[in-house]
Amino acid sequence: MTPSPAVSAAGALAADHPLMDGRTADSPLITAYRGGKPSRRPVWFMRQAGRSLPEYLKVREGIAMLDSCLRPELASEITLQPVRRHDVDAGIFFSDIVIPLKLAGVGVDIVPGVGPVLDKPVRTAADVAALPQLTWEALEPIREAVRLTVAELGKTPLIGFAGAPFTLAAYMVEGKPSRDHLGPRTMMHADAETWTALANWAADASGMFLQAQLEAGASAAQLFDSWAGSLGLADYTKYVAPASARALDHVRHLGAPLIHFGTGTSELLVAMRDVGVDVVGVDYRLPLDEANRRLGGTVPLQGNIDPALLEAPWDILEAHVREVIAAGSAAPGHVLNLGHGVPPGTDPDVLTRVVELIHSISPA
Repeated sequence: MTPSPAVSAAGALAADHPLMDGRTADSPLITAYRGGKPSRRPVWFMRQAGRSLPEYLKVREGIAMLDSCLRPELASEITLQPVRRHDVDAGIFFSDIVIPLKLAGVGVDIVPGVGPVLDKPVRTAADVAALPQLTWEALEPIREAVRLTVAELGKTPLIGFAGAPFTLAAYMVEGKPSRDHLGPRTMMHADAETWTALANWAADASGMFLQAQLEAGASAAQLFDSWAGSLGLADYTKYVAPASARALDHVRHLGAPLIHFGTGTSELLVAMRDVGVDVVGVDYRLPLDEANRRLGGTVPLQGNIDPALLEAPWDILEAHVREVIAAGSAAPGHVLNLGHGVPPGTDPDVLTRVVELIHSISPA
């Protein structure tokens, strides 16, 4: 796959990019991602762009998920809604990890109550060879949505994201969500050559998706490995890490902070860092001080408020948030987030109150 013609020979972002023209480089989020002392404690939430917000439900009414992601004006509006409501320190681009598949021409849809479902699973060498290639031109709706969003965000950074190659490939092999991801884990060992080809296809699709967002104006990017927690360290290191590194190779030259996050990945944190990222996201299962110890104090951390506590009495939730802040204080930098996404039934006012609490505590 050829790189974007918008990338200069030096590999720099454009002069009018928010990281380059002074809008976001000194923002609390980017400062913390780069290990500096922010002006206030930065916080944002995964899946903050929707689900629990009534304004999101209103604009999405009657519109399928993937269609919502591919209408630039709508995707931009949904991205902006939680920034307006909660005063979070970043927008997270509203999209879905299977959008690169959709734009490449792979038959996939989001089935309500199920998740991503492919028309045809990808399970053989012939299936992989027949996959269409994502083109730079197909990503124009993504670039346009990012441009619209960044124009409204001003000094608030936009975070781009993509599904990590293992998660994308897992969906492709299973054809739908899976509890144990037995299909892709079996393929790694039973047909390693086909697995590698599929993982590389997914890596290039995710990498191009990230590149489109960053070049269009996103100030950071997160690689999100939903299903990596189903893997042991040996399998992750041998069969998955190289593909994740390949995805990130598409955007390293741009100089924006790169974040790696997975669920159930406490035993994989060092390997996830070693694919080459600036920040490691930690889910709710592992205290941040222990995550920092395992990582040797080498990278800023992101996380890890337990989403289950969002419906707890306020005194319990407040105490938990303060514990997370204290545990994260040993790391070179800390961005508050949930240890996974916002549950659909969350009271938006609780999230706003959590943000206000975090902002009221002075940075260390």
